[in-house]
Amino acid sequence: MSDFHNSNKGNISSTHLLAFFYKWRKTIFAVTVLAMISSTLVAWMIPEKFKSTVILFPASSVSISKSLMSQNFSPQSDLLQFGEEDDMERMLQVLNSEEIRERVVSKYKLMEHYCIANDNEFKRTLLRQEYDDNIQFKKTEYMSVKIEVLDRNPDMASNIANDIAALYDSTMTRMKHERALDAFNIIKKEYEYFQKDIEAKEDSLHKLMELGVNDYESQADRLNEALGKAIVEGKTAAATSLGEKVKILSAYGTAYMALRDNLYRMREQSNILKEKYDQAKVDAEQSLPEKFVVDRAFPAERKSYPIRWVIIAVATLSTLIVTLLTIALLENFKKIQQTIGKA
Repeated sequence: MSDFHNSNKGNISSTHLLAFFYKWRKTIFAVTVLAMISSTLVAWMIPEKFKSTVILFPASSVSISKSLMSQNFSPQSDLLQFGEEDDMERMLQVLNSEEIRERVVSKYKLMEHYCIANDNEFKRTLLRQEYDDNIQFKKTEYMSVKIEVLDRNPDMASNIANDIAALYDSTMTRMKHERALDAFNIIKKEYEYFQKDIEAKEDSLHKLMELGVNDYESQADRLNEALGKAIVEGKTAAATSLGEKVKILSAYGTAYMALRDNLYRMREQSNILKEKYDQAKVDAEQSLPEKFVVDRAFPAERKSYPIRWVIIAVATLSTLIVTLLTIALLENFKKIQQTIGKA
């Protein structure tokens, strides 16, 4: 009995539903057709856009000099190594920088290209919106970065995408060179100061050598031995001459040893500074690509946007659903009014 009741109830609901659609068939049909026509018109009014894509891997952020000139090699300093997550995040940050944005906008005259009036009060805001809508940077699951450019002109889309990839290199190179040049100037100044100090001490040491102080320790032993022998043998003239030499050695010997030892330490430090100078010079003057290009952009042969059938289908279906809900609400509202009127 219960199954019969449920079955009967289901039949009644189905009948009511069919009656509902039949009653409003003309309205539903008219609204659906109008929605399809209007969405088709709107879809065909949307300008076609072509997509170009560049895929990049960031290069490992290492110093050129340390990678090529350092004797202590480590895998982290390998120039051929792909960058890690930090390098990828840094790449995204640079790609989204105002410097690259301004250079792209200027080169391709995007203000005119996007039909933004120059006297528009909000021209920069509109330009930024258009830029962000048409040029996007996304990280992939493989630790690479994808540059996607949409444009009405397929050639322009591919050119902008490839130029942005090139601008990443030039921007990174500029930032690194500014820092490397500052470091080079510091080490250059220190190295040149050391060289002048060494030259000054070498001049002083040369003057002491001209006075006869060439090797204090060995000279002192030999002169003292010769002086003693001359005195014992009664060679007065030789003893007098050797005595003068001993006086000179005694007067300038300490200064000679101090200069000699100081020069030895300074030359060791100078060698270290020279190595750093050479490394800093390489970093300041040379550059390498900051990225690995997996795929370069090319002009698309088919449009990527809009997908018109999706727009028409979604708009028509949405309109149909809203229409059905509105009719159902009106039907229920009438029933409620009738119930209140009977009461």
